[in-house]
Amino acid sequence: MNKYVVEFLGTLFLMFVILATGNYLAIGAALAIDVLLSKDISNGGFNPAVAIAFMYSGLIPRSDLIPYIVAQVAGTLAAVELVRLLVNRKA
Repeated sequence: MNKYVVEFLGTLFLMFVILATGNYLAIGAALAIDVLLSKDISNGGFNPAVAIAFMYSGLIPRSDLIPYIVAQVAGTLAAVELVRLLVNRKA
């Protein structure tokens, strides 16, 4: 269960930085931080395409693929809502 929470939170953080800043240096730093903090727990994919590649390379079992993708999509949707809430608050 922890690996799915890590994927959710890592994707949320990465997508929040992408949507809130759009700065390529901030995005690269966010991705580096995400991967360094999560590599031992969930391999640090944060992208459904990467999760599929991890599955085919044997880094994650096939049974983990759908939960990984669900956690990543949920993290992305949470980041979108968080940015939307913050933008609406400023207006």
